[in-house]
Amino acid sequence: MAMLEINDLQVSYGMINAIKGISFSVEKGEIIALIGANGAGKTTTMHTISGLLRPKSGNILFNGVDISKVPAHKIVSMGIAQVPERRRVFSQLSVMDNLKMGAFTRSDAREKEETLEMIFQRFPRLKERANQAAGTLSGGEQQMLAMGRALMSKPQLILMDEPSMGLSPLLVSEVFDIIQSINDAGTTVLLVEQNAKKALSIADRAYVLETGTISLEGKASDLINDDSVKKAYLGE
Repeated sequence: MAMLEINDLQVSYGMINAIKGISFSVEKGEIIALIGANGAGKTTTMHTISGLLRPKSGNILFNGVDISKVPAHKIVSMGIAQVPERRRVFSQLSVMDNLKMGAFTRSDAREKEETLEMIFQRFPRLKERANQAAGTLSGGEQQMLAMGRALMSKPQLILMDEPSMGLSPLLVSEVFDIIQSINDAGTTVLLVEQNAKKALSIADRAYVLETGTISLEGKASDLINDDSVKKAYLGE
């Protein structure tokens, strides 16, 4: 049984059918990349998995349980966390308070403290800036904070939506190294990313979304060498 199964998912905004019956799976321990042009439906897919949107039809199974109609906060407590597009940190709150917000579904204070220490080890800059307002951080630091906040819920599956957006090439490489290390530590990753080359370089498998449908799927190592993928998404 896959950790995450998407079955014939359809999602609409009013009369617009944004997702047109997609199906895919994520196995425990994998990094799965969703790539595609702007407007292909990648973020809509992520928001539907995390409970921010409701599907028109189809279902989403997480560890065999249908979560299609489960409220977003309960989905977090079940083990799915999202790092949203454009980071969405609470800019007026301190770094520490942002991290604590990520653990709102957890009750064991000692375990939360242990997770916080793990995050500070992974992101030492966040520890240095723990009392600083999140809105004053650089773009790269805000991305680290968004990742740290998601990890505070101790997720089994982390959804990452455009983590490299707006970052310098050096920071992009650092962020992808962090994603790889999060996966190496045991967290399954579903990654939406415009930088298709970087995404495919760390993913196990990938799906290509085009206008709400999956047009291509396979091992990431195969897709990175596929001529149509090269032409459309890798600039080659």
